[in-house]
Amino acid sequence: MKNRGFLKWWKWFPWRFLVKSAAKAHGFLDPIKFLSQLQNFAQPSEVAAPTELLRSGVVLHARGLINSLAIQHNLDWIWPYWVECQYDPHNEAFVPRSFSLTQINLTHRNWTALGVPGGNEFPLVDPRGLLTPFYDGWSIDVWIIPHEGVPLIPSRCPHAVQKMNIKDNICITTETHFEQLKLQLKVTVIGSAQVPICKLEITGLAANKAELVISLRPYNPEGVSFINNIDLLKDRSGWRVNGENAIYFDKPLEKNIFSEYHHGDVYSHLISEKDDQQIFCKVGMATAAAVYNLKAGEARVINVSIPLSKNAIDEESYETYPAIAQKAWKDSLQGVCDLQIPDEHFKFLYKAAIHTMILHSPKEVYPGPFIYRRFWFRDAAFILYALLCSGLKERVKNSLDCFRTRQTMQGYFLSQEGEWDSNGEALWIMRQYCEMTASLPPQEWKVSIIRAGKWIYKKRLPNDLKSAHAGLLPSGFSAEHLGPNDFYYWDDFWSVAGLNAASFLCEAYKENHESIRFKDESQKLLASISESLRKVSERLVRPAIPASPYRRLDTGAIGSVVASYPLRIYEPNDSRVLDTTDFLIKNCLVHGGFFHDMTHSGINPYLTLHLAQVLLRAGDTKYFDLMKAVAKLASPTGQWPESIHPHTAGGCMGDGQHVWAAAEWVMIVRNCFVREEAEGLILCSGIPQIWLDKKETMSFGLAPTSFGSIQIFIKPQEDNIRIEWLGEWFTKEPPIDIHLPGFKKVRVIPGSRFCEIAKEGH
Repeated sequence: MKNRGFLKWWKWFPWRFLVKSAAKAHGFLDPIKFLSQLQNFAQPSEVAAPTELLRSGVVLHARGLINSLAIQHNLDWIWPYWVECQYDPHNEAFVPRSFSLTQINLTHRNWTALGVPGGNEFPLVDPRGLLTPFYDGWSIDVWIIPHEGVPLIPSRCPHAVQKMNIKDNICITTETHFEQLKLQLKVTVIGSAQVPICKLEITGLAANKAELVISLRPYNPEGVSFINNIDLLKDRSGWRVNGENAIYFDKPLEKNIFSEYHHGDVYSHLISEKDDQQIFCKVGMATAAAVYNLKAGEARVINVSIPLSKNAIDEESYETYPAIAQKAWKDSLQGVCDLQIPDEHFKFLYKAAIHTMILHSPKEVYPGPFIYRRFWFRDAAFILYALLCSGLKERVKNSLDCFRTRQTMQGYFLSQEGEWDSNGEALWIMRQYCEMTASLPPQEWKVSIIRAGKWIYKKRLPNDLKSAHAGLLPSGFSAEHLGPNDFYYWDDFWSVAGLNAASFLCEAYKENHESIRFKDESQKLLASISESLRKVSERLVRPAIPASPYRRLDTGAIGSVVASYPLRIYEPNDSRVLDTTDFLIKNCLVHGGFFHDMTHSGINPYLTLHLAQVLLRAGDTKYFDLMKAVAKLASPTGQWPESIHPHTAGGCMGDGQHVWAAAEWVMIVRNCFVREEAEGLILCSGIPQIWLDKKETMSFGLAPTSFGSIQIFIKPQEDNIRIEWLGEWFTKEPPIDIHLPGFKKVRVIPGSRFCEIAKEGH
């Protein structure tokens, strides 16, 4: 790599910035060293020149590049579940590789994170129990190898039973069996946020003599993750990986085997009698196997412990670590809205979603534990809103306090350049917090809020342009999944809400001049949107709102329904919003969920629920069909990837555990029981007849609202339905309407605490 020809070529290489990004993502400060690492995948006698390596179309994406070099040439290895499926021509998940420059997980992007509230380590478990303890790191897999017969390899099993237990802590259990071989894996995280430890309990059972193999793997659910060094610890108690992380076994290794890339997977050396002490692999594809004997018909349990931090473990108090984690979860769940409904699956998904949001909001909020383990204002606004509505107010405040550290001097809330929605989202969620806690905005937010509001109206284009985007926000890539750069209405609706929020917050600060100015600017922007939509309606010959003034109706129009949910800029029955929703439902549903063609190319749980929210607000009972479709798409552990493959039902885009989707599930359940509308509350507008038919009492609360908190009880009677509520209002009781589907709408008499309603027509 030191030859002058390469270095001269590198200077003009047009993708070098991508190589640098790829190198950085994998811990290489020097991109040349990164390419050198990739080069090692070739046999020593077949090392390709760097120019040829790059000319072959590699280096568009770091992960996919490494995968393409490692996987397809080594299909005799044991690979993670997605690879075993996606590379199998007999499997419905098969994806031809042909001219694809990169090879990534497009069919089974599913995983579930574990951890301790407040911590920043999120071990992952994939659909077959593959455990990835560290961010983007190596994994642990477990197999049963009988002395005679076919082995049990979870990633090659067509079926597995996976569950998430959330009684005291998050625990993921994965069970696989093949003929007379049974394997159970239980994963949890114990200890505190400062000293977390990942625990893997392995139970193996074989009818005849077999071996239980615990293997260290140089990959995770996304693909290859380098392992260069493995050392056997003293007393044969475990391994040290890359000279850094330790893996401890509660029983000494009975046999230990290592292998490096050019000798193949350790799986092919299990019959070896050698007992290795250490290994080095220059390619970064070292593998290891800890082997234990299984007696015929006797279950054997092996416990594996992996410290997730560098902080010292207190050996004397180690037995209390499970209780410490349980207490952390119990404390974090204090004040959460309780849900009681006669649908165990919906209720499980609600509880799982709450745990998901808590886990991924140690301070800032993350939309996912893996590839989305970073901050976006867009995702944060939705996730924080759901946390707020579920009762976790202090957690929201802690996150909001971080916002201004990401603001430029010009007032731009920056998470990614070219996204003009972030200021509106940041200001909107600040307002929601202040309204739903009846608190004044903190003084330290003041300068940030005013700068953010000014940034919005200064960013607007002139009103006197002779075009349909006059007065709107500039062209940008907005929410990424809407399409190429354009003048997106998504940005404009968020900006209207942001300016209204800035006006509200400045009024609280008694900054009357700024408050009036922001309100006026909000109205001007809304007028520009209306004029633009008028021109669009003439072009489309219908009132629907496309993604931008220059787009035809396509799946990108999903961004425009934000004007109804969650922003409530337009009335529930606004013809423009309902026509947009009608188009999307008639043309863009697959298996009952919203299929988004742009980028995601899959069924989107959270966008499906946006449609459901619009229908719920409009009193259209089809909202429940969308809810059922999303519930059906959830993984066995109660999670949704960002986008779902229509055939495999596995994730095909984004993080395999999407926190925004979890937040939307919490919000749709909450809004079924109580939601704000105009200057009052609407109760029970999303309670389906199928729940009422169970004749069981339902309840929700205490649920925070903009007017105070409310506890709601629904008690089916012989002929009527009795609705009871208890309110803890900030000031006076707001107007309350009961809109139970199929029953007479009722305006509640002020001061009353219950109401019995009859079916329509009675």
